[in-house]
Amino acid sequence: MKASDRHGADRHFFVGLARAFAGALIFAMPLLMTMEMWQIGFYMGDVKLALLALVSFPLLVGLSRYSGFEPTYSLGDDVADALVAIFVGAVMATGVLWLFEVVGPETSPREAVGKIALQTVPAAIGATLARGQLHGARPESTEPDQEPGFAGELFLMGVGALFLGLNVAPTEEPILLSYMMGPWHQIALAAASILLMHGFVYAVEFPGQPRPMEGATFLSLLLRYTITGYVLVLGICIYLLWTFGRTSGLALEEIISAGIVLGFPASIGAAAARLIL
Repeated sequence: MKASDRHGADRHFFVGLARAFAGALIFAMPLLMTMEMWQIGFYMGDVKLALLALVSFPLLVGLSRYSGFEPTYSLGDDVADALVAIFVGAVMATGVLWLFEVVGPETSPREAVGKIALQTVPAAIGATLARGQLHGARPESTEPDQEPGFAGELFLMGVGALFLGLNVAPTEEPILLSYMMGPWHQIALAAASILLMHGFVYAVEFPGQPRPMEGATFLSLLLRYTITGYVLVLGICIYLLWTFGRTSGLALEEIISAGIVLGFPASIGAAAARLIL
């Protein structure tokens, strides 16, 4: 390889790495400054923390296929992209939490690991999304299999729901609101979530709106994508509430109510992901 080509490749890599750090910082900043995340990182059980990390890795690998901070053309590239995103997220989270004195020399190793690991998940998602959002375009050589089909659309909705849900699930407000709202208000909130999910993608004509299949009717799109997506969103929300210890001592009805409340912002995140990614 010529020296000029090597220099260009190195510069491209480091620009991508800097973009990943920027994406991690932008996307994770709300959670880095959320007190509940510091507390939960301290007392969260090892099993829940490990499970969140295990869930996030294949998510990052799949997300790299659609919007990694470097163009990828194989599973190996996607895995490498995900590992770099995790590294970037961990380094960024450690640095910012140290600047805020949330972690320091007096912090126990278990507490520091818990706080940093918890923040690394949204930061790594932000790092992975950096190319698509901060670069402004996907590479022209994107392979056909990178275009999401039905499963890909559901995956992207899940990513959007998880990311936005992560910003709200650690707080007490979803539980508080679920206690304040009556059954009819919760039903109305679920209906509003579904209508917003569908309207954002198919009615408002935002850039990136997916083209419906030829001959697809309003009802078929609603049932196939929006309703199915909303069920996925609710599942993710209940998982997040369980992960952050918000379901302890609650009856099944109360857990579903809290999931519906958290599902409102998460469903908007799901719809936005389909447009942006």
